[in-house]
Amino acid sequence: MTQDIDQLAINTIRTLSMDAVQKANSGHPGTPMSLAPVAYELWQNHLRYDPANPIWPNRDRFVLSAGHASMLLYSMIHLAGVRKVDEDYNVTDEPACSLEEIESFRQLKSRTPGHPEYRWTTGVETTTGPLGQGVGTSAGMAMASKWLGATYGPELFDFDVYALAGDGCLQEGISHEAASLAGHLKLDNLCWIFDNNHISIDGDTALAFSDDVLSRFEGYGWNVLRVGDANDTALLGKAFDEFKAETGRPTLIVVDSHIGWGSPNKQDTESAHGEPLGDEEIELTKEVYGWPKDAKFLVPDGVRERFDEVIGRRGAEAHSAWVERFDEFKSGNAEKAAELEMMQRRALPDGWDAELPSFEADEEKGLATRKASNKVQNAIAERIPWLIAGSCDLTDSTSVRLSDADQYEPGSFDGRQVHFGIREHAAAAACSGMSTAKLRPLWSTYLTFSDYGRAAIRLSAQMELPVVHLFTHDSIGLGEDGPTHQPVEQLAGLRAMPELDVIRPADANEVVEAWKIALDRTHCPVALVMTRQNVPVFDRSKYASAEGVQRGGYVLADSEGGEPELILIATGSEVQLALGAHERLAADGIRSRVVSLPCWEIFEKQDQSYRDEVLPPEVTARVAVEEASPLGWERYVGTGGAIMGMSTFGQSAPFADVEAEFGFTVDNVTKVAREVAERAAKSTT
Repeated sequence: MTQDIDQLAINTIRTLSMDAVQKANSGHPGTPMSLAPVAYELWQNHLRYDPANPIWPNRDRFVLSAGHASMLLYSMIHLAGVRKVDEDYNVTDEPACSLEEIESFRQLKSRTPGHPEYRWTTGVETTTGPLGQGVGTSAGMAMASKWLGATYGPELFDFDVYALAGDGCLQEGISHEAASLAGHLKLDNLCWIFDNNHISIDGDTALAFSDDVLSRFEGYGWNVLRVGDANDTALLGKAFDEFKAETGRPTLIVVDSHIGWGSPNKQDTESAHGEPLGDEEIELTKEVYGWPKDAKFLVPDGVRERFDEVIGRRGAEAHSAWVERFDEFKSGNAEKAAELEMMQRRALPDGWDAELPSFEADEEKGLATRKASNKVQNAIAERIPWLIAGSCDLTDSTSVRLSDADQYEPGSFDGRQVHFGIREHAAAAACSGMSTAKLRPLWSTYLTFSDYGRAAIRLSAQMELPVVHLFTHDSIGLGEDGPTHQPVEQLAGLRAMPELDVIRPADANEVVEAWKIALDRTHCPVALVMTRQNVPVFDRSKYASAEGVQRGGYVLADSEGGEPELILIATGSEVQLALGAHERLAADGIRSRVVSLPCWEIFEKQDQSYRDEVLPPEVTARVAVEEASPLGWERYVGTGGAIMGMSTFGQSAPFADVEAEFGFTVDNVTKVAREVAERAAKSTT
């Protein structure tokens, strides 16, 4: 153990990773072994990060996009002495990742899960694992840094974002979209480090990957650098310095490495990628490192102290200087400083919803819910300046244009209108990145194309980020564009996702309530699902208040002269059909109730007494009406009810013709409702 302290620290990262994977008998040791010098050089000498205050707003971000190499990050968090942050954003005296946690790698409830998880382990800036999602999210982080700097001043916000990616990240389609977007926006605060080791699970990447990565990124408008040896910390340091000196272009640093570096028998093999080295090979590798072969989870004297004296001291000084600048800013810009403090708490200004529109009844012409949404969104944006809106080349089609906002672009990074281009994968991930910096972002596309962003939507739910995913053209009711654009299975798919509230409002006033829910969320994303076509604005003097949306579902219209014999349940544009049938059934002496159920997730969180009040268990005659897959509706209609949904894709025709073709008319809903009521009556006699 005579090596210099920096080499000793690098080998500590390697051996901790090897030992943790071996003890768990699960994991990926090879990349932490090869990239330990890269992570060490970056964290120690370049990353502006204070381990004692790991959530200060202007810290640099480090994203391990190659999330399978999680032990690399956990080793860095442990050795750097990162403090744990509690659920209320208070920095504690506890280590974020103790040695005991590293020894519990991949075990139940440990802070060292198989892939890094945001909000679970302090120091993890975003959940990674699905390849490419980390680099996609990093683009949003860089966008947030630029926006914050342009809005509040570069003396307060100018953080850089580093993302470590592997071959898999760059093969995934999202990386192409994110790199293209970052190049277009000239995000010179974004640095991707490409671990060029030529190995994936199946073997040599030449099996399926022969891209000229350098030329590809040059074509995106990136500054491309190359380091020929991952162990050359001096050259790595020079590359990081060049990144920080670059203006007008993001940077890609291609680092040539050997996976499983130092392993006599497994270096440069796929077995070093996805399985433990084995006890015998670990002993041989430790001998190569000059390490005691029998030592387990060894942190030699001086290593932790070395981290403290370099990144610890540098980070503390940078953080302290930032606090002084913020205090000075606060003394002369009290209102702006208050905004920043609210943002960090994910709080909202008092009265943010005071001027939201209220829509007059209009059951003839009506209003598309996407159009109503835009009016609400603009009213919110006036009160919440950190609301950022974007679309995938559909700004007016999805109705997300902020009326007084500038476009977010180079030279105008304080703009609040983002044009993501036709890049749904990147848009969804970038909004998660912006949300980690405490902005309130929304992105939009047609509901059928939500599938493109699904992986990032899922991660926003896992990370509990209050991103607004806004989808329009929500049913076969969009008409002539046909089945490629008419969503059928998307609602069911989104509803199946834990921790995501899917809200499909029936009219303009339900839209207002949906937006209140979305903005009130601090740890939950929301999918707002809107119509393209006009729908009636219901007469709320005749029907119940739209405030019932706050409980997920409510009785919109009820029977007269006794308890209902039949319940009609619908969402979105189909609520009008249920109301029409309700009126006809009443004329025939059949007592019915109409329940608007815009958000299943919120409704299911209500107490049982409320749910039974809305959907009395004794009323088994029920009809659900939704122009989408019937999957899931069984829980609400039971065995005695009927589900009017879509079991095929739609057709191309004017929307009234399409809806009639598939039975979504007042006449047909009334017919089905009568049949269900008659069947229920017979079963009780």
